[in-house]
Amino acid sequence: MAKQAKNVRRAAVSALRAWSKGHVYADSLIDRHAERNHLNSSDRALLKAILMGVLRHRSLIDHCISLSRKGKLDAETRDVLRVGVCQLLILKIPDHAAIFETVECARGPVRGLINAVLRRVAHFRARFVRDMDQLEPAIQFSHPYWLFKRWKKLFGLKNTIALMDWNNIPAETFLRPNLLNPPPPEAPEPEDYLEAVQSGHYYITDPSTARAPELLAPQPGETILDACAAPGGKAIQIAGLMQNKGLLVCTDSNEKRLPRLEENLTRCGVTNSEIVTHDWTQAAPEKWHGFFDGILLDVPCSNTGVLRRRVDTRWRLQAKDIEALTVIQHQILENVLPCLKAGGRIIYSTCSIDPEENIELVTAFAEKHDQITLDEHQQLLPFADDCDGAFAAVLHS
Repeated sequence: MAKQAKNVRRAAVSALRAWSKGHVYADSLIDRHAERNHLNSSDRALLKAILMGVLRHRSLIDHCISLSRKGKLDAETRDVLRVGVCQLLILKIPDHAAIFETVECARGPVRGLINAVLRRVAHFRARFVRDMDQLEPAIQFSHPYWLFKRWKKLFGLKNTIALMDWNNIPAETFLRPNLLNPPPPEAPEPEDYLEAVQSGHYYITDPSTARAPELLAPQPGETILDACAAPGGKAIQIAGLMQNKGLLVCTDSNEKRLPRLEENLTRCGVTNSEIVTHDWTQAAPEKWHGFFDGILLDVPCSNTGVLRRRVDTRWRLQAKDIEALTVIQHQILENVLPCLKAGGRIIYSTCSIDPEENIELVTAFAEKHDQITLDEHQQLLPFADDCDGAFAAVLHS
């Protein structure tokens, strides 16, 4: 058992090292390192808890380390300490297990240092927790300072703190009933979620994602485009509203994502779909011009509304990225516009809470195109709506 526990900490350190060196998502690293270390389900769960805990609370953990160790640390030693402090401070694993197993996974020359720092953290933990609310909010809630400042300006300090706190709570799993394969009356228990999804009675999606298909209001017999469709949650809802009648064209720019999209649609009984690879930063094929009654445009965005689910994003995202994304979003809107029938509608959708990507962008787009009117729009905010952040707007031709 001790050997397995040690492997978990070593796997967590290896995953953190890999994460810091590239752009591999944390979820992928969990799968890769669990398999590589032959972890059972409980050890895999611990690996996930440690890795996600470090990424969610990195600034707070680093501050705690800095109070217990003066001077520079090499990157690997810091990651070992992060793994240990996460267990002591965030996961509240018993001191002896957290310290001993973390020290054991470190290189020989630094084991004494790791042991001393972790024991100091354990000794002063109560004082640190007591004084935590005196810390700068960006450190206390572990968000980049530039993002904290941006949100404070947009939403005020109280709402920004609530938003950052929300992002540090592991996301719930929500099941949406499949309209094409209605489930039995009894709601599944959490331990039965996997079976419920595999049966096609349900699919996994956050409540916030339902708003865009509802605004699209697709009708049976219409021709609908889901322009950025993978992995297919919104497409399943659209097909259900269409009662599998008409045509639902699902496109995605990444061909590697299409097999999962097709698998999800098939499992849920979608039969009116056509799956095509297309990058909407490029012009649409001529055959699609004036072809669609309705278009759902769930564009690439900053993901600032779903940071509790996409734990990596807060540390990868830069302020300049939002400006670059708005250029892409506007370009995609321009390229889908010729594909809309007269009298049709585009639903512009993001999982962002930033006005630049949302209301400011669609307002500017509607002002630029006389044939387009901006009708209903809605911005969901975690601190106000108790769900993931999302934006949706109706553009009518």
